[in-house]
Amino acid sequence: MLTVTILAIFVSVSLLTAVALFPILTKRSIVKDRLAKLTDEKYEQLSLISEKTPFQKFLDRLGGQMPGRRADQSKYVKFLLAAGFRKESIFLFHGIKLLLACIFPALFIILYALPKGILLQGDSLLYAVVLAIIGFLLPGLIVHKIAERRKLEIFHTLPDILDLVTVCVEAGVSIDSAMMRVSENPQFTDNPLANELKTVTLETRAGKPRPDSLRDMAARTGVDDVNSFVTMLIQTEKFGTSLSQALRVHSESLRTKRRQLAEEAAAKTPVKMLFPLAFCIFPSLLVVLLGPATFLFRNIFK
Repeated sequence: MLTVTILAIFVSVSLLTAVALFPILTKRSIVKDRLAKLTDEKYEQLSLISEKTPFQKFLDRLGGQMPGRRADQSKYVKFLLAAGFRKESIFLFHGIKLLLACIFPALFIILYALPKGILLQGDSLLYAVVLAIIGFLLPGLIVHKIAERRKLEIFHTLPDILDLVTVCVEAGVSIDSAMMRVSENPQFTDNPLANELKTVTLETRAGKPRPDSLRDMAARTGVDDVNSFVTMLIQTEKFGTSLSQALRVHSESLRTKRRQLAEEAAAKTPVKMLFPLAFCIFPSLLVVLLGPATFLFRNIFK
């Protein structure tokens, strides 16, 4: 009986001690808790080019069957690069054009021509051909609009980015670090020019010569001001002149050019307003002003 009592007391004391020490033994340090909060639970696989979907692979194969000269291919590549796409998207672009050229007339035939029973008529065939041409040209028009909007955004952002690069260079930062700092600025999040500067910096770190990276950036953007900026950087590095002074002068010249373009657009406003005034506003004013007088003269000469 005494042995059972001692064993029961031992087990009870052990359990109470384990319960009392459990929070202390399982407690993690403050540093571990902070690191756990900063660490993401999900890890994404890093890749330079995202994996294509089966539909995109189908469009690639379809676009690869499209015949064309190498000069035309290079023209389309520059066209896509100016819009912010990769040069690997050239076959995808051609595939979309061919697919739309087939879908538009097919929808017209299925939804309109067959129910109406006018499939073999000349007008229906003409409409199908016109829709095929529209579907083939529509992706090019959309990419052109995207490229023009991207070029305009780069043109308006370039002076502000040059100012920040100048401040960083005058503070003693190298040109590569300055471009990387500017590209990581929250003010230029998702900005095409900031992304291009980041690409130039990464290519330079990977071992590509800086002049070649800058020239490739100018070719991708397709903006004349970026091309002049790249030429200025290359010449400054070649001849050893003051980089901060060159950046400041170039930034001022770009601001002057932007102000002159705004003044030019403002000077064109009266000429552009002449036609709406002459054909829309003046006739309504004449009706309002001369309408009562017309009725008055008609009553007088009755």
